[in-house]
Amino acid sequence: MTESRRWLWLGGLLLLGWLVYQLHSVLSPFLVGMLLAYLGDPLVDRLERWGLSRAWGVILVFGLFGVILLALLLVALPMFGRQLLRLYELAPQMLDWLQHSALPWVQVKLGLPQGFWQLDKVKTVITSHLGQTTDIASALLTQVTASGLALLAWLGNLLLIPVVGFYLLRDWDLMVGRLRGLLPRQREGLVVALVGECHEVLGAFLRGQLLVMLALGLIYAVGLMLVGLDVGLLIGLLAGLASLVPYMGFVVGFGAAVVAALFQFGGFELYPLIGVATVFTVGQLLEGMLLTPMLVGDRIGLHPVAVIFAILAGGQLFGFTGVLLALPVAAIVMVLLRHAHDLYKLSDLYGKPVSGPDDPSSTA
Repeated sequence: MTESRRWLWLGGLLLLGWLVYQLHSVLSPFLVGMLLAYLGDPLVDRLERWGLSRAWGVILVFGLFGVILLALLLVALPMFGRQLLRLYELAPQMLDWLQHSALPWVQVKLGLPQGFWQLDKVKTVITSHLGQTTDIASALLTQVTASGLALLAWLGNLLLIPVVGFYLLRDWDLMVGRLRGLLPRQREGLVVALVGECHEVLGAFLRGQLLVMLALGLIYAVGLMLVGLDVGLLIGLLAGLASLVPYMGFVVGFGAAVVAALFQFGGFELYPLIGVATVFTVGQLLEGMLLTPMLVGDRIGLHPVAVIFAILAGGQLFGFTGVLLALPVAAIVMVLLRHAHDLYKLSDLYGKPVSGPDDPSSTA
């Protein structure tokens, strides 16, 4: 590649980054629609192999997505709202425990001055607003009315997602074929191989790890509600989301469930704590022995540190759009770095190991 072509590629990449930064506020529905199309394409391909047309396959897949979303709205959303209200009511008790039990112990152990923890104001604010649902609702309605255009724009983006996803999913194979036809003939094999590796990483993560997160969230939520925890659904969903990083879901969910059990059942009640420990132990066993081998398998996934950094960096740079772009970009970068590492090991710069009198391997 000549020097002018290198500068041309660099300029094109910089221009693409600038366009993404300028348009990130309107890219979200298109990226979410693309994600839906990417996740639904294997299902539509399977329906096509069973003799169904592409259009009817897309309609059935979107119908399935719609039924799942409607079930969540009708069943889970009211329960979620009630548990949020319950958590809001428990907040003063939690602050009492922090102020009179946990924080004084930490203060004594660390030698901090008196009055270092000032939670009285926070507790007063939360307590004063308990039971004022009407005032909160009226304030929220006033704010929504004042920003009506923003609400309409948000609803427009929300309605745009299924439309974009439907058309992308219907024409997915056609678009992939056309993009492949535009590749330089001499580099087609290399580019297809690299894209295939990126697809393997993304598929293992999106279709595998996200299903593991969903399954763990359901297991934890149902188990904690059977134990009798008032905020079991909230903690289960939180643990499922935190399972994006291995073992973080167990640590976050188990810690939150233990604290919630202590508050709800009043002290160290043995049976609720045993129930919480059993739920998370069963969840971890199912994840290691069944869910991860079945849904993810031995495909190469993203490193947990890479996942955390990619999501934080994407959110910092481009907001919600950056969060959606973070994992695909991280997968591409990881594949390219792997190939760059292999090329470096084969290059003259790396060279061959030199054996000398001080090298232990020279005497072997």
